[in-house]
Amino acid sequence: MDEWMDDAEVVVVGGGAAGLSGALMLARSRRAVMVIDAGAPRNAPAEGVHGLLARDGTSPGELLAQGRAEVRRYGGVVVDGEVTGATRDGDGFIVALADGRSVRARRLLVTTGLVDELPDVAGLRERWGRDVLHCPYCHGWEVRDQAVGVLASGPMSVHQALLFRQLTADVTFFSHTLPPTAEQAEQLAARGIRVVHGEVTAVEVADDRLTGVRLRDGRVVRRDAVVVATRMVARADLLAGLGLRAVEHPSGVGEYVPADPTGRTDVPGVWVAGNVTDLTAQVGAAAAAAAMAGAQINADLVMDETQAAVAAYREPFSAESEARLCAAVAGDRRHGF
Repeated sequence: MDEWMDDAEVVVVGGGAAGLSGALMLARSRRAVMVIDAGAPRNAPAEGVHGLLARDGTSPGELLAQGRAEVRRYGGVVVDGEVTGATRDGDGFIVALADGRSVRARRLLVTTGLVDELPDVAGLRERWGRDVLHCPYCHGWEVRDQAVGVLASGPMSVHQALLFRQLTADVTFFSHTLPPTAEQAEQLAARGIRVVHGEVTAVEVADDRLTGVRLRDGRVVRRDAVVVATRMVARADLLAGLGLRAVEHPSGVGEYVPADPTGRTDVPGVWVAGNVTDLTAQVGAAAAAAAMAGAQINADLVMDETQAAVAAYREPFSAESEARLCAAVAGDRRHGF
């Protein structure tokens, strides 16, 4: 690898839209920032990113390639690697990688996203992001007016069915192992959504296209696409060494890392942004949150540097104090001014 920093002002863990957006904000603030990306974006199976103004339909790979180039344009470093953990080191952190390397950072921005845990139904994983979907805003337009099945697999499944009904009149709700309540059944009926009872065992595929849903009793219901509610779990194991862990989300849809509205966590010096803390954020929202976190991190560093400059300014004059004052005023050691 050509790029590397042994010391960075900020290490961004995760190089998706959120991580790159946060890094861009920091790099444009002349911070020494390094992005470490494991190369496992959540939206990799999707053909395009949707709902992102002026970039709608852009492939995830193209979006990230352009984002990396923009970060590097402003002096940021982007490397491929898997972060295995982070530990406190004085007033900063040591970030460890799977290949044995490590980097010291004054601040951390964690944008590692989440993992979608799919229901245990044969064939779902293979079709994920193609004709097995979860979000009406990410993929709904692409299946408009088609025969859509919604698999009851989480607390938001009925809500999903009602949302997809906005996009097509042909919606079937498969109760699977979570039959709707009486109130929910009335809502589905009122919207003309058929309910099929019985456990689903597989999705049917022909010529690389989803064609239906198979139930345990042998019935096959024709469908063009299937909607599932995944259990969304933040990728947060790397934070365990700092005492920071993912917790159950109040909605019951998965696990997330709590933070304040700016992304600041309970661990001083650590920010999070994107799906690792906001399980339902689309690309635009994740990127915006990380940009906010990047700005907050820069402001936090500025205050630290200002305090150091004031302390040096108040010291009696000497060669040593002059050197400390110059270093404090400089702030960004990378640029040396």
